Amino acid sequence: MLARLQQALTLGALLLALAWGVLAWRAGHPGWALGGGFLIVFGYALVLALEFALLHRVHGDDPAPRATPAQLLRAWAGEVLSAPLVFCWRQPFRSHRFPDHLPAAAQGRRGVLLVHGFVCNRGLWNPWMQRLKAAGVPFVAVNLEPVFGAIDDTVGILEQAVQRLERSTGLAPVVVAHSMGGLVLRRWWAEHGGDSRVHHALTIGTPHHGTWLARFAMSRNARQMQRHAPWLQALAQREPAGRAARFTCFYSHCDNIVFPPSTATLEGADNHHLPAVAHVHMADHPAPWAALQRLLGLPLQSASGR
Repeated sequence: MLARLQQALTLGALLLALAWGVLAWRAGHPGWALGGGFLIVFGYALVLALEFALLHRVHGDDPAPRATPAQLLRAWAGEVLSAPLVFCWRQPFRSHRFPDHLPAAAQGRRGVLLVHGFVCNRGLWNPWMQRLKAAGVPFVAVNLEPVFGAIDDTVGILEQAVQRLERSTGLAPVVVAHSMGGLVLRRWWAEHGGDSRVHHALTIGTPHHGTWLARFAMSRNARQMQRHAPWLQALAQREPAGRAARFTCFYSHCDNIVFPPSTATLEGADNHHLPAVAHVHMADHPAPWAALQRLLGLPLQSASGR
């Protein structure tokens, strides 16, 4: 469903920009033709700039270091490049490029479960899936649906995925989750079994304590990610003491979606701050991939490829 929606939005924007340019050019306004087309195609960069201005203003007394203007500019540029790559290419057109990899020889080899976040699909993880398959690592990447439903509605999807990995490998998987995916993981884990079901969890930009930006939320799952939301408080109460020690959390003072930055950390977890990197771009940062390599006992290699 999400892939079709993003296909329509991507192609629709390109057609709108083309139509505007042709009409304005024929009307004798080449400047309007070029400027209008550019704004339609790259207007998202202005929205991102607003998000960065908000995260800088809302930082307050958060213990994470305050981002400098140069770091914010660097993160904004990275997100301007990453966002269309993910939302206009990988997810709408390439989400099935790398199918789940559960080879017959997977028994006894640690597998990986990849869980995307809000308004994303498994295409987010294409570079990860390519590298995992090349290394012979079993993996499953889920599509969380309904896209705008409650986080609770996706618990069954994770249970099925974990069961597939357990049957194929005989071992508990490492779970890598981006953004809302980390909350889906925690909600599933609170309901389905103890610590034996997950070897370790890596979260990347997950709003463990909600995010300021969710105050503008309209969907059910986004409202559950509001700061101090009753849903988040209830989730924390369901989790056993010491569960956070099974997590490694990556977060950034330039995360334009999850802020203030320390909302993406857990007390008792192995929290790692990634300076000058934004929300979507964080999924391609080399540090989480290196952490996964160490957990799997793989030779450390750079996270190259898009």
